[in-house]
Amino acid sequence: MSQTPLNQIAVKIPSISELVDDSDAQYKDNAFMVLLNQDPPEKWLEAHPTVKTKDAKGNSVPLKFLPISRVEYLLSRIFTKWWVEIKDVKLIANSLVTTVRVYVKNPTNGEIEWNDGVGASPLQIKKEGNGSIDFSNMQSAAVQMAAPSSESYAIKDAAEKWGKLFGKDLGRKDAIDYSSLLKDQPATIEDLEELARECAKKGVVLNDQELADYNRVIKNKEVKTYRSIQAMLQSKLN
Repeated sequence: MSQTPLNQIAVKIPSISELVDDSDAQYKDNAFMVLLNQDPPEKWLEAHPTVKTKDAKGNSVPLKFLPISRVEYLLSRIFTKWWVEIKDVKLIANSLVTTVRVYVKNPTNGEIEWNDGVGASPLQIKKEGNGSIDFSNMQSAAVQMAAPSSESYAIKDAAEKWGKLFGKDLGRKDAIDYSSLLKDQPATIEDLEELARECAKKGVVLNDQELADYNRVIKNKEVKTYRSIQAMLQSKLN
């Protein structure tokens, strides 16, 4: 079967309205990202028994963390469908180290996504040694306790990569605000008409394609396209 030469393939140049398009799908993605990057409820957090950090006043305080039970609840509540694949388990020094891959089904587009995580848990010993592993010095249930614990830490590590809601920024002094990704109110036809009047007042001229897009959207009341037309008009005014 013959193929069309590359130099004969027609290439469609996008209009400015397409370049600045803020579609429903993009809006849902942004809204979902905002949800994932909210701070976890304070009442869900627990104080670490040994690890300390500095508060805003410089005082040493226990590190706050999100327990695995809450992480698994969020995975089930937000993604509904999720599962874990254990990629590797090894002994490093006196600790079991587990690597996992956590899969989820993205509720906004139905696609399967995944993050890897690593967790470690020390093997309990009867008495302090020289730091090297001594199987005769281990507690009888050391591996039984360390294995699931290292897996839990690995799951938490993977889940944190989805956002602050899973405990990503706990203990960090600097944090990013993701709320700007989500516009407060959807565009209305009045917003578009006001922007069009502002363009006319400032002598801004739309090209034929932009004008046709604007008139079609206004005439047919294409609500789902209001946001892209709003962005196009605002770009003209900037």
